[in-house]
Amino acid sequence: MASTEDNPSISTPSLASLIPAICALCNLLKVSQVPGAIIGGVAASLQGQARATEDVDALLRLDERSLDHFLEMAITEGFRPRIPDAISFARRSAVLLLEHKASGVGVDLTICRLPFDSDAIDRARLIVMGDLQFSVVVPEDLIIMKAIAHRPQDLQDIRAVIRANPQLDARRVRMQVQEFVKALDMPELWEDIAVLFRAPRSRVKKVPRKQTKPRRKKK
Repeated sequence: MASTEDNPSISTPSLASLIPAICALCNLLKVSQVPGAIIGGVAASLQGQARATEDVDALLRLDERSLDHFLEMAITEGFRPRIPDAISFARRSAVLLLEHKASGVGVDLTICRLPFDSDAIDRARLIVMGDLQFSVVVPEDLIIMKAIAHRPQDLQDIRAVIRANPQLDARRVRMQVQEFVKALDMPELWEDIAVLFRAPRSRVKKVPRKQTKPRRKKK
């Protein structure tokens, strides 16, 4: 369930062209009763620094046995498959590739297959953008996802998210990424982002101590 704590109304002009697709996705998740949260470039723009992005990415807790029925509902809500055999591709890759027909915006729906994915949906927080409300993964989980994807844009997004969220739980990020490091045997997943967490030390101004006269010894 998304948390609504510390989530003011957000206005992001760079995402204006994606709003119709996000709105349609929210309606789809509501009608299908499938829990989900926004990830990818939209989440990076909201949790870090606004940037241009051409599509909408979301993480869904969807039973893969219900993919056919879910696609039927998606079509009713204004989406269409981006590739001919979208269902088979989704079963192989855990990603359902859709397009919002009215806007032409691509919508990539990643299906949860790991406990981390499902937990990320539970930890997601509610974002308000005008009259639209939708769940977005928290900064820590977004960093973890982008550390695994590990493209140049992902590393830039991680840097921006860290700068925008000084209170984030760096310890949880490190522990989770290092679990993926062990599973995938890819030490660079953590090594390349560890330096981004090392903020420069602030200079502490030393306060001079009061000089006290030495006590005279009693004769």
